[in-house]
Amino acid sequence: MRTLDLDGVQAFVLVADLKSFTRAAEAMNTTQSAISVKIKRLEEDLGRRLVERTPRLVRLSGEGMTFLAPARALVAAHAEAHGAFAAQPRRLVVGISHHIVGAELPLLLKRMSDAEPGLVLELRVASSREALDEFDAGGLDAAIVLARDQRRTDGEVILNEPFAWMAARDFRHKPGEPLRLATQSTPCIVRTMAVEALDAAGIPWTEVFIGGGIMTIGAATIDIGPRLGLPPLADREVILCASISDPTTRQSLRSLIAVLRTTGERRAA
Repeated sequence: MRTLDLDGVQAFVLVADLKSFTRAAEAMNTTQSAISVKIKRLEEDLGRRLVERTPRLVRLSGEGMTFLAPARALVAAHAEAHGAFAAQPRRLVVGISHHIVGAELPLLLKRMSDAEPGLVLELRVASSREALDEFDAGGLDAAIVLARDQRRTDGEVILNEPFAWMAARDFRHKPGEPLRLATQSTPCIVRTMAVEALDAAGIPWTEVFIGGGIMTIGAATIDIGPRLGLPPLADREVILCASISDPTTRQSLRSLIAVLRTTGERRAA
């Protein structure tokens, strides 16, 4: 029996979770081609085809699905053994804008738990301003927020977040009436962007609901902007501000970013 390469098994689990060789490479701080090589060698060792690759889709084969559970167990056992003598579990405290993570938060946490079983991840969901203020005060290891302006020079751009005029499928707007808005509390970058766009276009509006977070606004499912002739909303850069010196914890943060990118891509699809 040949000994399985642990890096190959970890790469396989990440590809299964993230449905992307690119995102798995980001999580492992390597290249997409290196991930492909690792999985190919793993498949050769097992004598099984684990991953089916197409230009637009990455999915597990039937044998890959069979192998996934024991692969997860192997990665978790290795992490547990590696941290057996640690005084306490590693902890990563991250503030994240509620514009960036919403209903997919439980899935995000599960994927991070699967990928990093020895890590205690604490996510604090708040407005971008609140998260940055807490980071600057030393209360967070990292903050993942919408960029407010160009004055913040310590942030790394990690993705672009698209915005649109979203509404429930049964939303109806009567011509001649002000556009009814459900917005977040002031100060809110996206609220400001939206009302400034409406004012510039000469479109009357009124607020019918003011929420304290993106989850309170409700199930907005379709973009009604084109149908109502509303002005387009610009994408906003999402930046990472971090103050982590431990290499292992920094790598855990990169894994979190890879998972965030994956959930964002699926939300936009």
